[in-house]
Amino acid sequence: MMQWEQLLSLKRQGDSNKRLRIEQDETRLGFEVDYDRIIFSSAFRSLQDKTQVIPLSKTSFVHTRLTHSLEVSVVGRSLGRAAGKAILEKHPHLASTLGYRFNDFGAIVAAAALAHDIGNPPFGHSGEKAIGDFFRNGNGKRFKAELAAAEYQDLVAFEGNANGFKMLTETKHGVQGGLRLSYATLGAFMKYPKPSLPVKPTAHIADKKFGVFQKDLPFFQEVAEELGLLSRASDSPKGYARHPLTYLVEAADDICYTIIDFEDGINLGLIEEEFALEYLIKLVQNRIQTEKYHALTKVSDRLAYLRSLAVNTLIQEAVEVFVTHEEAILAGTFSEALLDKSSYKAQIDDIIKISVEKVYQSQEVIDKEIAGYKMLSELLDAYTMAFERYQNGEERHYDRLLLHSFDGELNRNDSVYEFLMKSCHYVSRLTDGNALQLYQRLNGQL
Repeated sequence: MMQWEQLLSLKRQGDSNKRLRIEQDETRLGFEVDYDRIIFSSAFRSLQDKTQVIPLSKTSFVHTRLTHSLEVSVVGRSLGRAAGKAILEKHPHLASTLGYRFNDFGAIVAAAALAHDIGNPPFGHSGEKAIGDFFRNGNGKRFKAELAAAEYQDLVAFEGNANGFKMLTETKHGVQGGLRLSYATLGAFMKYPKPSLPVKPTAHIADKKFGVFQKDLPFFQEVAEELGLLSRASDSPKGYARHPLTYLVEAADDICYTIIDFEDGINLGLIEEEFALEYLIKLVQNRIQTEKYHALTKVSDRLAYLRSLAVNTLIQEAVEVFVTHEEAILAGTFSEALLDKSSYKAQIDDIIKISVEKVYQSQEVIDKEIAGYKMLSELLDAYTMAFERYQNGEERHYDRLLLHSFDGELNRNDSVYEFLMKSCHYVSRLTDGNALQLYQRLNGQL
């Protein structure tokens, strides 16, 4: 059974002394420092030009990864505070002896939620697929024989969650431990606390994808052990049970993409307004103040009212499921997303089904994903070839120009895996616009 005192660890990479909650400065708590560090990071700022649903969209009201992440963090804060209040009532010693407050839970979930998409490549999920396909079926396949099975799997199943953990924790340019976030926030961030192999060893939600690259395993394990995450070695070698607050981070994301991607589809004219209102009403029909709703004459105002009700409804539902199943979550045996246990699951599934058909599979999205796929494949081809020739001491002037951006990171002693990961990491940090510009330069366009 995992213990809340360990799970709420304020420790940061490199700490020699234990940080106690009761000794924290109430005006700027350690968990709130995590949020600030993420907000001010260049990796977070770059999300303003990364796809949420519509790649390279010029429509101002469509969500980017940045606006989506901010909304997820707000929902996550509400989830964390409500769940934290219930946890402290159930475990009063956390407050009376150790000094924890319900706001701490909100701050941890908000910070982890803020960072949840920080490792995603440009062009949405098609960006991840493009990187993986380059190594599985494209020119990157030539490296397979030079890689261990787990290293190759990191590449062919390139995962934004694992890339995010790397970005938050990697020592670069003399900066130790990346953003040096608290282990509690890093734990809540780790949605899939396992390496890339074995692939989906069980049907547990934590095994759906993976959350750490081979190179980052030692520190990942240090964080997991400090937090007291339960080992799942019998099912997943080097895998762990989720940090309980990860379920709330996931719920915040699920609530936002369910309701707000749907809203984007309506604003883009991909989903008919009257049709959409019907589906939202089904979700919140027991909470609608009829008189207030009918007083709203504009469809956009009715939509905003229903969206707000829907988000609040699902927040309350997720907290209720979390609190009800707290013991199973602490035991590592709770195996589903919180909203999968929701009494509103049928309504949620209906909304997601429409978003898939009308938005995610719309021609605009498909066309731009195809373009993104092509761009990332060509960029990876150029950088991996330049790295390969550099490693062999055969680089050309063109290769040196390409690798100029890696100044300070070039090392002829890098393994094949290391230089391939540097290529992927570089490409993944590009924004949609950066990737387009770089692709155009590679093709001789200034």
